[in-house]
Amino acid sequence: FIADRREGIGVCGWILVSLSFFLVLITFPVSIWACIKVIREYERAVVFRLGHVLSKKAKGPGLILVLPCTDTFIKVDLRTNTCNIPPQEILTKDAVTTQVDGVVYYRIHSAVSAVANIADVHSATFLLAQATLRNVLGTQSLAQLLAGREEIAHSIQAILDSATEQWGIKVARVEIKDVRIPVAMQRAMAAEAEAAREARAKIVAAEGEMNASKALKQASMVLADSPAGLQLRYLQTLTTLAAENNSTIVFPLPINMLE
Repeated sequence: FIADRREGIGVCGWILVSLSFFLVLITFPVSIWACIKVIREYERAVVFRLGHVLSKKAKGPGLILVLPCTDTFIKVDLRTNTCNIPPQEILTKDAVTTQVDGVVYYRIHSAVSAVANIADVHSATFLLAQATLRNVLGTQSLAQLLAGREEIAHSIQAILDSATEQWGIKVARVEIKDVRIPVAMQRAMAAEAEAAREARAKIVAAEGEMNASKALKQASMVLADSPAGLQLRYLQTLTTLAAENNSTIVFPLPINMLE
């Protein structure tokens, strides 16, 4: 890292720093208002002295002292940022074209690395998130993409986190917002699901018929051994019919006459 360099500013550099400090002293207290900077709680300041990073650790929050002519500083926001990935045209593993968009939540945990190691950390993170999303989803089938969004998001987060570590970035969360598939594919999937449901319904109905036939067989065997039970069952059936439609008049016929 650039922040790990240990070279000093040299003798000329120290002379310039001494002159700058002397200038502050002779113009005190007017110059002190130009030297004191306020850093907010969610910010950090990376101070450069004659082009060199003044410290491996960023300054702040609170008041910091910046010497005129020799020191410059850059403020870095440490709050969580959102990176909205626009819809990406992706060809899945099973040759299905889809459009997938997502969002990445990240924050800067090392202000010095974010300033000294990369020119535009936010743009780089955005482009890397786009490329990683396309690369990871290109290795998944459509079924895996629809059913395993959380696992895919975790894998994308791990890849981004390891790649942006040297930039001072910590990826907090990755979410896949929407998966769009072609209309023809939606109709085919709906037809497939409907056919699968109909097949399961037929299987369940056939199993019900089989169980009902077994139960009727057992009931017929019991009634065959007990004529009185058959008469009671006949009377119970008549009671059920009379309760369903009160205007119907039922004349019971004795079983003996049928014999």
